[in-house]
This record gives sequence, C-alpha cells and structure tokens, in this order.
Amino acid sequence: MPPLPAARRPLAFPRPLLLFAGLLLGSVALALSAKIEVPFWPVPMTLETLAVLGLAGLFGARLAGAAVLLWLAEGAAGLPVFAGAVAGPAYLLGPTGGYLLGFLLAALLVGHLADHPAHRGLRARPLLLFASMLVGVAVIYACGVAWLAHLIGWQRGFALGAAPFIPADLTKTALAAALVTASRRLGFSRG
Repeated sequence: MPPLPAARRPLAFPRPLLLFAGLLLGSVALALSAKIEVPFWPVPMTLETLAVLGLAGLFGARLAGAAVLLWLAEGAAGLPVFAGAVAGPAYLLGPTGGYLLGFLLAALLVGHLADHPAHRGLRARPLLLFASMLVGVAVIYACGVAWLAHLIGWQRGFALGAAPFIPADLTKTALAAALVTASRRLGFSRG
C-alpha cells in the first residue's frame, strides 16, 4: 500500500505533549466535577468520585495520580478548584480532607489495576472494571470517614460522611465504568 499523502496522515503529537494535555484535562475535569454539588454537611455531594474513577480507568495510575496531585496542589495554593468557594491549605485539613487524600489513593489503586498486565482486559470488561472502582470508592470512604471520625467521632462520621452518599456513589461508579468502557470501544482509551 502506498504511503498516505501528507494531507491525509493522522496527526502525531509528541508523547510529552499528550501527557501534559492529559494532566491538564484531568485537573480541569476534577475542578469542574467539584463545582457540581449538592450541599450536605459536613461534606458536600459532588461528582469528584466519578471524575477520579473515570480518570483512573482511562489514564492509569501515573497520569491519573498526577492529575489528582496537580488538582490538590492548585487547591492548596488557593485556586478555587474544590467544592464551594474556599481553597488553601486549611481546606485540606477541614472535614473533606480525608476524602481528598482518598481521591489520590483511589486514583492510584484503580489506575494500577487498570494498568496491571494481569488485568489487561479490565477496561474491556465492565463488571471487573466496576468492581475495581468499587474498591476505589471503599478507599475514598475509609480515608474520608476516618478523618471525619477524628473530627466528630466514628458514629457521626459514618452517619454524615458515608451513609447518605452510598446510593449516589454506586450510581457514579457504574457511570464511570460505563464511560471508560465506551471510550475504549471508541478508541479514546489505552489498554
């Protein structure tokens, strides 16, 4: 087959440029997902869980983890990327601090499972992907409720920081798994 004319060749972007674009895209997705919220106390209900799990499934551990770290650094620096209008280092120590750490750990864990050679087909197997994302949600809850328990006690921490969110997080997890699976089928995901 003869080579394609220059006008018909697909664009080839350098890998560092693609990684940088993915990093920025992930950070922006997290910031936007934090702004879509239902006010609850002591922590709001947002779409951050969906964004974290989706990024981990699409990008893998390194890039998803780096995107979450960038987003956390932006918030710690005072940029309004978290839920509500507040940011800065004190926000990281507030009621949502444990969940923010949980987002990073979940991105790394779910991304690792999606990247791992033994799980090569994970992105193409929605039920296994969903199960791995549920493990990520458990990590988010463990960190978030543990931090809340430190602030308000275990019973209140679970009652206010986990129980009301479980149905919505199951829905967000299923949606994240479906989006990652669909993006793979459309050729937008690696793996």
